[in-house]
Amino acid sequence: MIKAGIVGGTGYTGVELLRLLVAHKDVELSVITSRSEVGQAVSGLYPNLRGHIKINFSEPDFESLAQCDVVFFATPNGTAMKMAPQLLEAGCKIIDLAADFRLKDTGVWQQWYGMEHACPDILEEAVYGLPEINREAIKKARIIANPGCYPTAVNLGYIPLVENGLIDDMHLIADAKSGVSGAGRGATVSTLLCEATESVKAYGVDGHRHLPEIRQVLGSVAGHEVGLTFVPHLMPMIRGIEATLYGVLKVDVEDLRQIYLERYKGEPFVDVLPSGLAPETRSVKGSNMCRISIFRPQGGNTVVVSSVIDNLMKGAAGQAVHNMNLMFGLDEVTGINQVALLP
Repeated sequence: MIKAGIVGGTGYTGVELLRLLVAHKDVELSVITSRSEVGQAVSGLYPNLRGHIKINFSEPDFESLAQCDVVFFATPNGTAMKMAPQLLEAGCKIIDLAADFRLKDTGVWQQWYGMEHACPDILEEAVYGLPEINREAIKKARIIANPGCYPTAVNLGYIPLVENGLIDDMHLIADAKSGVSGAGRGATVSTLLCEATESVKAYGVDGHRHLPEIRQVLGSVAGHEVGLTFVPHLMPMIRGIEATLYGVLKVDVEDLRQIYLERYKGEPFVDVLPSGLAPETRSVKGSNMCRISIFRPQGGNTVVVSSVIDNLMKGAAGQAVHNMNLMFGLDEVTGINQVALLP
């Protein structure tokens, strides 16, 4: 059994990770930390876990975490990088669900996150945990940078077009929408029911922290820097992300959908829909699936891709478990092959 620890188990990402790991046949949950809930039963805070877990929240203590085979960080940005060197030295593998190890350029990290990176040498070693592009590297990794939710939806939607050089990648436009759970569990006025329901708003238009992450991935696929306008929106729903992606074709392509089918052939968590069928966020709720459709309106040179994921699953906890499965040589779908919830 894989002994797993979770640092920061009280947020929405943390409880989603707990929901998956308590049912994972190859995992034993050993440590779940929370500075604010020390001593409280995990199932007391999250009653959906009653009968599945008997652990209490504890302080994030190195000695107990060092006994784990893998430690997940479901913490605010800037936390994992302070503990990672010591845990790696102790032989633990690390999967960070925050942004500490996503951006390879420490200057870019400091610009967007407002702090110096605590361990640039480990940052250099970290593998970006998008299995669809880094599967083999993930298998050998000691530390994984779990992708952000928006970057997962946007990158999976764009990759087949960008890596084949089919679109003008200097003028990409990503119009993305997320449910309120993407803002986290902390109490803020903007996510109150009366503020968020029956309303849609754009935010981070001048620059969202996921912008450099998306650019980094697409740039690595393209072999050069790409140009991207990324505009996220807050939607009056709990879970889900839909990314509508625009590009202008550089060459005429007879069957764009076939390119996606070939690119994602054998990928267990990418579903390319039939022509003319648009994906819905409800079709992936509670699942680790990304569903994608490709359109060419009026047969012109503009390509429109719609990509949907559950932000807490494929956009966070589900992808983290996928990465763990690969790191430990398990069947990669173990514990995350759930059918989506409907209605």
